Amino acid sequence: MPSQDDVVSALRALGIRASADALHALIKQLTKSRASAVQCFEDLVALERREREERNLAARTKDATIGAFKPLDRFDWNHPRSIDRTLYEELLELDFLSRGDNALFRGQSGVGKTNLAQALAHAALLKGHTVRFTTLAAVIADLSRQESVPALERRLRRYTRVDLLAIDELGYLPCDSRSADLLYSLISRRHEKRSTVISTNLAYKQWGTVFPGAACVAALIDRFAQHCHVIDIDADSWRNKEATERAARKKPKA
Repeated sequence: MPSQDDVVSALRALGIRASADALHALIKQLTKSRASAVQCFEDLVALERREREERNLAARTKDATIGAFKPLDRFDWNHPRSIDRTLYEELLELDFLSRGDNALFRGQSGVGKTNLAQALAHAALLKGHTVRFTTLAAVIADLSRQESVPALERRLRRYTRVDLLAIDELGYLPCDSRSADLLYSLISRRHEKRSTVISTNLAYKQWGTVFPGAACVAALIDRFAQHCHVIDIDADSWRNKEATERAARKKPKA
């Protein structure tokens, strides 16, 4: 009669991805409960499905490069003077992804635009969607490094094929006309097919200042804004507020 170690080794050899420890624990549990053959198979399938889902999520999370962010249960919705919380919560339901709609987070520096975009991207990941989170500067630098048209086309697919592309910090650094062309290529290829989220401190009419002299800016805005949910955030900077509070806590009492 094969030992428990033999059974675990055979399952791993067949391609079962669950760890040896998890398989040993399952066998012990099933033996103790005198489970039927059908129950044994059902529990093994459930264990393997959980393992594959966890690995899939881990791989997609690594590719997404979302970074650390404050969980939404710690986001102070009372801090902004104005923010459409209802719209944001609707976006969290992710129906906009099935329509290929876009989303724009707009407000001055430090008001939580990036955090809300990160949380939205993470929610999409948890629901099984592919995501990529990047700054405008990073994606432009990545695409600009490609030395041939075939190489650029391959790299563009990294950003065009994901279900949700989030581009952070539009408006913080000036870009040239070539950068505008690259961003336009991304937006136009994703238009009405896959969703794009952008965070910015600028109104649409000011985007031209980021790409001075670029002829495609109007067309870029037209495509992005056609099916776009806009969340304007009117607030003082979180970072300034937290810095002031830290300074107040350190100030010696009279």
